[in-house]
Amino acid sequence: MLVIGRIVRPHGIRGDLICEVRTDEPEERFVAGSVVHTDPASAGPLRIESVRWYQGRLLLTFDGVADRDTAEALRGVLLCVDSANVPPPEDPEEFRDHDLVGLRVETETGETVGTVARIEHGPAHDTLVVDRSEAKPALIPFIHAMVPVVDVPGGRMVVTLPEGLLDL
Repeated sequence: MLVIGRIVRPHGIRGDLICEVRTDEPEERFVAGSVVHTDPASAGPLRIESVRWYQGRLLLTFDGVADRDTAEALRGVLLCVDSANVPPPEDPEEFRDHDLVGLRVETETGETVGTVARIEHGPAHDTLVVDRSEAKPALIPFIHAMVPVVDVPGGRMVVTLPEGLLDL
């Protein structure tokens, strides 16, 4: 399951909900009539009734959520879609988080650094959080200069790191 959003809080008294978007394609994921899964699963699945943008935030209404109290119960719920229903990116240099998590990270000489645990999305660039067996997790900027090779089918990525980066 891919997380595409998180319900932040209710908006108004008619069951509208503010959603924190966690997808690059909100116009494809949040469509009236579509069904989204939830985490926790007990909160859904939810059928989207309407979608609109308000002051730069996504406002959603769901079937059966018609008042503030019902909406309040959904605060913090993650909205998800099945990754099997998401087409792969057209750009060969674009990757989805779930494609990268679990990849082995190694240096150009073949030395294993660790495994990608998650991706943190920042305003300037994404950062790979790499679990290492006997050290603190490494934070590696996910930029081409430091990650020149991403081999998803091969289960690995190659990194070129400046001296001392793993010691931080």
